[in-house]
Amino acid sequence: MIIFLVIAVIILVVLEANKKINSKQFINDLNPYFKFLMEDDYVFLAGVKYGNDIDIEKLFNIRIRNGVITIAAVLILSLSRLNFVFVLAAVVLGFVVFKMPYFQLTSYYKKNLYTINLMLPYYLKSLEILIQHYTVPVAMARSIDTAPEIFKPGLQRLVEKIEAGNSTVDPYMDFAKEYPVRDSMRMMRLLYRLSLGSQENKQAQLEQFSKTVSTLQNKSREQKYKDRLDTMEKKTMIMLVATGGGVLLLLFMSLTMMINF
Repeated sequence: MIIFLVIAVIILVVLEANKKINSKQFINDLNPYFKFLMEDDYVFLAGVKYGNDIDIEKLFNIRIRNGVITIAAVLILSLSRLNFVFVLAAVVLGFVVFKMPYFQLTSYYKKNLYTINLMLPYYLKSLEILIQHYTVPVAMARSIDTAPEIFKPGLQRLVEKIEAGNSTVDPYMDFAKEYPVRDSMRMMRLLYRLSLGSQENKQAQLEQFSKTVSTLQNKSREQKYKDRLDTMEKKTMIMLVATGGGVLLLLFMSLTMMINF
């Protein structure tokens, strides 16, 4: 059966090379029928990983293609004993292959959020120093070069919106939504109010901002310390289990040898 599958793949490749069939067009034609399978946050998650210039339709079509190919391959391999169970297994496996890139994007986003959560207080601290000498928009623009790499795209968009004349809170909130971690909304509102304040009120507002940033830094340090402890506990547990298992195995082998003698 594998030979037939290989022959079928070779025939399809030859037909594709000779322009007799167009698999890309076939997948594009299927797209509207599978569109309902696109997750609500798929566009956002893909944008986080690949940037806003990514072709979402192309990315989604690749997922459809991989799922369809998986279903077809399983069905061909089980032709000699095809029944409802094999058809169901083919569909389930194809669906898993289709969903896998989404799960990977979700995992990437969660890991990024964890990193952002730890790095944001330290970026805000450096921003606080710049705000002492410049206005908030200018300080943000100057902070882009030295900001953590993960914040640069969001900061660039934030600064561009402000420079384009948007004096509302929206650019700040858009940044907070792009990096929805602990206290990001509150910090962006504080920055917006700081950008509106007069020079007389600036020092008082800056002191409030500084206290909040210091609190966030302490939380970040506590989180890092907790993570280190958790890692050490896991390693210790693994070592104890491995040592205990090794001792038990040696005792079992010793008892076995004694019984045999």
